[in-house]
Amino acid sequence: MAAYDWDELRGLSLARQFPDVSVGDAGAVAETVRRMGPIQSQTARSPYVALGARLAGVTHDAVTAAYESHAIVRGSTIRGTVHTSTADHHALLDATTRVGQRGTWVRHLGLRHSEVEEVWHATEQFAADSWRTADELLEHLGNWLEEHDEESPEAIDRGLGRYLTFGHGGLLRRPLKGPWSGQGLAGYRTAAAVLPDRKPPDDALAQMARLHLASYGPASRRDVAWWSGLGLRRVDALLEKLDLSWGEGPGGLPYADVPGAPVGRDLPGVRLVPEFDAVLCGYDPKARDRFVSPADHERLWSQRNGYMLAPLLVDGRIGGHWRIEGTGRERSLAVSSFAGSRKPRKAELDEPVAALCAALDVSLGSVSVNRI
Repeated sequence: MAAYDWDELRGLSLARQFPDVSVGDAGAVAETVRRMGPIQSQTARSPYVALGARLAGVTHDAVTAAYESHAIVRGSTIRGTVHTSTADHHALLDATTRVGQRGTWVRHLGLRHSEVEEVWHATEQFAADSWRTADELLEHLGNWLEEHDEESPEAIDRGLGRYLTFGHGGLLRRPLKGPWSGQGLAGYRTAAAVLPDRKPPDDALAQMARLHLASYGPASRRDVAWWSGLGLRRVDALLEKLDLSWGEGPGGLPYADVPGAPVGRDLPGVRLVPEFDAVLCGYDPKARDRFVSPADHERLWSQRNGYMLAPLLVDGRIGGHWRIEGTGRERSLAVSSFAGSRKPRKAELDEPVAALCAALDVSLGSVSVNRI
């Protein structure tokens, strides 16, 4: 058995999170997403920033073209959180969401005569032929419950109801107004209608577990469970089905990996990665030490409101955070460097700032670096 420390785990994860893909069109974008795994995308710009940090020369137009061609897709899936993935990977996320989020639906809808699967099927029929807004999905849910003699709990009005309906894993999401990188009005449509040739594997949940390990591993059962939204017992059963290698990691926990995984790599220099990047959100929040210290993790992620700052990667570890300030043509980049981490030199930021500007199609007039 292998033995891992945090440095070794970080290097092995970096090799798959920062794959070597040649610069190109939407196909290069899709191949990068296929290798690095689903990108958490409740902040619409996140996939653009994530790809800008990983795929040299990628432009805003190339990422948008990948979305428009369905080479990559966006939907609310595992843990009820928006993710961008390849079409094939979305099928795995969809199947996992139907299991992991089912209890939430059952608990809040309180169905007396129907099953949750009937609600999902009705939603997919409603959204099969056109893109529906969240309000339209909510109205449809209310009408369906009334027609089937089900009480409509007050809790599903507006907030929770909208979350449940557009959070169904069988729907895809696209902007109805504004760019894919913006937070404009979203529309939702049935994935099976948009992607009729998509064929989920027979054991989609096991393949989902394998996807996690291939994208973020080596990983513990707790990492897989947190990321997927599934319980530990189910994750254990899924891991037993797979052909995996195992090693002992920090704290004596067993860590699993897929055969033929790439060897570890270093990542010298500076990268600007997005809020909820996989270097954090691919792992159990209590075990993100491979990329960030617990104290710095608390600075990045507010558990009270779920907000996360955009991390600054310095030599493969999180060494601070960044943000774009201002509006219009007066925008600037403010970089904050954690005490105890290597403070990046201004010249080191030239390339990652250019990559960020190309990926988001923005101009930044100045860059500041402060120690915090």
